[in-house]
Amino acid sequence: MQENATTPIQAASLRRRLASMLYESLLLFALCLVAGFAYIPIFGSIHGPFQKAVFQLYLLGVIMLYFLTFWKRGGQTLAMKTWRIRLVSADGTPPTTAQCVARFSLAVIGLLSAGAGFLWALFDPERQFLHDRLCKTRLARSG
Repeated sequence: MQENATTPIQAASLRRRLASMLYESLLLFALCLVAGFAYIPIFGSIHGPFQKAVFQLYLLGVIMLYFLTFWKRGGQTLAMKTWRIRLVSADGTPPTTAQCVARFSLAVIGLLSAGAGFLWALFDPERQFLHDRLCKTRLARSG
């Protein structure tokens, strides 16, 4: 069932979002493993610094494609479906492609800055992550 602008958005709890992130990390590990198996036979070894950087960018692209595909097709990744969480715009409508790209990019930056973008939720009055606050998106409870 799609939420619309007239339905109040019920925010997913921080505990539920963190549990979903833990489950998501297991799925991403498997995704990166499979993507790595596909990459190495085609492009060869990853022993040099340049090859490592290219491989890391490739994996980042695969992860981004995973998130963008699922967020645009219903607002949920596999882990988000399990934990009944849906990504929506602040007004309850499905997120735009630009919001999804910005959210992913800012989440990566927030993760690389010692998790500051995620720790933001501890101090935010609505317990939102920084990337959600900046992109005008929310993680809402679904079904």
